[in-house]
Amino acid sequence: MDPIFESNLLQTRRQFFGHSGLRLGGLGLTYAMGRDAFAAPSPQVYQPLPGLPHFAAKAKAVIYLHMNGGPSQLDTWDYKPQLQEWYDKDLPPSVQGGQRLTGMTSKQARFPIAPSLFKFAQYGKCGRWVSELLPHTAKHVDDIALIKTVHTNAINHDPACTFVMTGREVPGFASIGSWLSYGLGSESNDLPSFVVLTPKWSAKAPAQALFTRMWSSGFLPGKFSGVALRAVGDPVLYIQNPDGVSGTHRRAMLDTLAQMNAHSFAKLGDPEIQTRISQYEMAFRMQTSVPELVDLKSESQATLDMYGPEVLQPGSFAASAILARRLVERGTRVVQVLHRGWDQHGNLPSDIRLQCGDTDQPIGALLTDLKQRGLLDSTLVIWGGEFGRTVYSQGGLTKENYGRDHHPRNFCMWMAGGGVKGGISFGESDDFSYNIATDPAHLNDINATIMHQCGIDHERLNFKFQGLDARLTGVEKQHVIKQVI
Repeated sequence: MDPIFESNLLQTRRQFFGHSGLRLGGLGLTYAMGRDAFAAPSPQVYQPLPGLPHFAAKAKAVIYLHMNGGPSQLDTWDYKPQLQEWYDKDLPPSVQGGQRLTGMTSKQARFPIAPSLFKFAQYGKCGRWVSELLPHTAKHVDDIALIKTVHTNAINHDPACTFVMTGREVPGFASIGSWLSYGLGSESNDLPSFVVLTPKWSAKAPAQALFTRMWSSGFLPGKFSGVALRAVGDPVLYIQNPDGVSGTHRRAMLDTLAQMNAHSFAKLGDPEIQTRISQYEMAFRMQTSVPELVDLKSESQATLDMYGPEVLQPGSFAASAILARRLVERGTRVVQVLHRGWDQHGNLPSDIRLQCGDTDQPIGALLTDLKQRGLLDSTLVIWGGEFGRTVYSQGGLTKENYGRDHHPRNFCMWMAGGGVKGGISFGESDDFSYNIATDPAHLNDINATIMHQCGIDHERLNFKFQGLDARLTGVEKQHVIKQVI
């Protein structure tokens, strides 16, 4: 059967009359303007939605540093020196309070408290207590707003990772990077609005998988999905033209293809056809922009040294950190860096040293680099995981070794730049870092705050999905954490 004839048969009555009116209007406009109705569209860029931003934005770009697996707040940011007196004593039932446990520790006979093995010291004018694991990040505490009472709905990785990025535990919803790209567009004509980097990790244990839904556009148009750059080989597959195909030939092919897709869109009205047109165009531009992006020859030796010895190793966290700065410098709206290996049920002291060794110096360098270039004020940097870790040890406990299970009730995240008030701490956990004592911060409160700093009222950015006005922060009442801005 003729595919065009078949597509016409699949049209609804509403589509038929709607498209007929559009075509008649298009013919009239074409006649009046003397233009070819099927001329190749001009190259598309990511444009903001009408009326956005809702108010003046503090942040023009976002760098989201996600520590996948759940870093231990007790060994990094939540200083609890009094726990030394509780070593190997059971967590009081009144503290545990019958809360949900994972299947990995719910059958344990005991819940022995494991104080952090690491020393803490005070840094900055604010006097923030920070673990010895994070000496480079600690230098920036006066630029950081630490949120110590983040909590989430999920207790296992798959739903928790989905929740932290989409505001839902179930797949199919749009990620925060996609929402920002959809609402605000991008200042770059040559790079995607939303880019994802997935560096390697040093922990000895196998890492939890990353899910593409963490950077998926879900029900939003497909062009707002994050573009994941590869860590090994060409950052993007087929970035080079094949032998015998010049840039001129590629341009002519894309122009013809755009005409064909425009014809299909006029017939079917499928918005994903427009996505295809724009993505072909972006892919063509990336053939020039991506090789320039990943070529670090223009960086000074002092800058490279600041990021650490692995900065020139493709796929390292250090290389990802400097690429994040180069991306926002070139107009990319959102950069997501996902570092795996933080799921430390055993051997936590040795593995978390490796993970912090991967990330601490590059993160400190990223904050310094952004500040030196005048970009930190307009770039919001976020650090955190999908949940925290328990105060009690999973399995055995010795003075030199312990593990911690998943803990969604309270954990730490921080923000810097982008209009955030540095040197402050929001919320406090109890003496065991097990429950929230003051000022809870739901993960969707975090998302609402991120959107606010980008000039978006999270309650007003909606998209019709399954008959509802879907939004990132869901239907429950969420709040911008005004104390940190």
